[in-house]
Amino acid sequence: MELELGYDMLGSRLRSIGEVEIGYGRWGGRPRTLGPHPLEYDMLGSRLRSIGDIEIGYGRLGSVPRTFGTWDVDCSAWAGIPRRVGPYPIDHPRLSGRVRGVGPLSVGYDLLGGRPRRIVLPEGLDAVPDDLLRVLFLVLHLQTERNRKSSSAA
Repeated sequence: MELELGYDMLGSRLRSIGEVEIGYGRWGGRPRTLGPHPLEYDMLGSRLRSIGDIEIGYGRLGSVPRTFGTWDVDCSAWAGIPRRVGPYPIDHPRLSGRVRGVGPLSVGYDLLGGRPRRIVLPEGLDAVPDDLLRVLFLVLHLQTERNRKSSSAA
């Protein structure tokens, strides 16, 4: 089974993961809800601090997540690309910041390969479990933030 990733009219902001809506604040900017889960940011609004009741802890340098609730987050030191969040391995093609898999889920991209378009669920699964949905959102969010930073630096 596949879940489509929905985007806004300009195609720049993720609006849904399958049936789960992603809500934005009044002025657009950053996502504020993932389905029923509020998304909280730090005081400067630059780092995602929690998804619902699951807090995200960061390392000393502040941009690389180290914990997701009670789970450890294993990130590559130089780029902050997650390789594992708790029990879920994160698959990236070699030397690529694009996620291809989150645990048992596969991520498919658009024709140009720049934007995730669908999530492929393994056989027997017709919805993404809540904990895995939150991990998926975190990984996609981190990827979006890295892409935003690299394009603004160029």
